[in-house]
Parts: sequence; structure tokens; C-alpha cells
Amino acid sequence: MRRTERPSTRAVTGGETTAPVHVLADESSPVVRITGVLDRSGVPAVRDALLDRLVARPGPVVADLTEVRVVDPAARAVFAEVRREVAHWPSAGLLVCDPAGSDPPDPALAGVPVLPTLDAAMDAVARSPMAAVLTADLAPVPDAAREARDLLADGCRRWGVPGLVEVGSIALTEIVNNVVAHARTPMTVRLAPEDGTLRLAVRDRSTRPPSFAGPATPTSIGGRGLLLVDTLAERWGATPLPDGKVVWCVLAPPP
Repeated sequence: MRRTERPSTRAVTGGETTAPVHVLADESSPVVRITGVLDRSGVPAVRDALLDRLVARPGPVVADLTEVRVVDPAARAVFAEVRREVAHWPSAGLLVCDPAGSDPPDPALAGVPVLPTLDAAMDAVARSPMAAVLTADLAPVPDAAREARDLLADGCRRWGVPGLVEVGSIALTEIVNNVVAHARTPMTVRLAPEDGTLRLAVRDRSTRPPSFAGPATPTSIGGRGLLLVDTLAERWGATPLPDGKVVWCVLAPPP
């Protein structure tokens, strides 16, 4: 069992140095425990740790605020920001355990389910529908796109959405090939159905953001990968991570 810990820089409040925020995650649990003092300087550490857990573990993650003191209310917005960031990822979500709660509800946490105890949060996770999700770790080699397409075709058959095989294969091929050609790092592919759509995500280890300059000219050569994804997907985007990024998209069946 491995635990990861991300301390922030030391916070200063009212002229006194206080304990920095610490974020602890356990690979065997959906809980990310946040302790210490959270102000704006600690927001990047919290964001990075939550995204790291969400990209590594399909399903909902719980941010446990039982042992944290928030000295800057604006810092609480990080949880809503992370939830929005992963809203279209395949099989991802964020809940918050906050015994302090707030009445009326804190607008900084708008859209984030807030539970008063860790037991209640874990019950909510247990009640979440079991996600139909497939993942695969692939090397940055030319054959990676074929392996990804095989995974997608198998998933679409299992999930009863054969009409998404063609469009999903095109989009996934372009994203994977971009990793092979540009990031040149190992990657993780994650796929899941949701409400009749197919959600794809490819995580690589390059911090270089994907480049999309709009429609290609008729005489241009190459560079059409993200143009195809932009054309085919209902929505798509890229989420930066401390050691890479996630490129994701949502695909609907053709009319």
C-alpha cells in the first residue's frame, strides 16, 4: 500500500507562520485527506493531488476536509474547479467531506456534493452506479492506435453502443497518434459510456499542451488530428497535470 503526500509552501496568516496544507492519498482508497491550513498558496497542491487520484482511479473520489482549516474562503473554490475539470472524463467525479458544512450552502462549492461525515461520503461512493469502464496502458509505438481501437470496439459491444465504434475509433486513433508522434511517452487510455455517449481520455507524461489552431487549410499537410476530434466530438479538452496531461472527448452516436 503506497501513500502519497503533497505539502504546499508554508502559509502565513496574521503575521504568524502556520502549518502548510498537506494532501495524503492512499492507492487503495478513494479518499484524499487534506490536513493543515488551506489558503491560496495551497490550492495548487490540492488541485494536483486530486487530479492525480482521479486520473489514476476510475470512479468518484472524496476530498476529506475533516482535519483542514480554511483561512481563505476563496481557496475552497478549488474543489468546484476540479469537479468541473473532470466532469466529462470517463468515470470520474468528486465529493467533499466537510463536517463544518455551511448554511446557507457555500457558493464556492456550487455543484459539489458535500457530506458531513466520511462515513456518509463513503456510503455515497458505494451507492454510485458501478461504472462500465475499460483502461489500458500503452507504449508510444505505432501499434498503440490499433490496440486502443480494439479496446474501444470491445467496450462498445459490451455496452450495447455499436454505433459509436466508427466515430470513437477515429477520435481515439488521432489522440493516441498525437501521443506517439509528439509526447512520445507511455499513455493510459480510459473509456466509459454515459447517457448514450462514449467518453474517451488519454493520459500521457508530456506537459506540452495539445495544439489546435482551428480548421486546417486545404493545402496543409498533417496537423489534422485535433481538427478531426473537434469535428467529431460533442466536446473535448485537455487537462494539465504536474507530470503530463489528459486529453478527453465526449462522442455521441451519429444522427
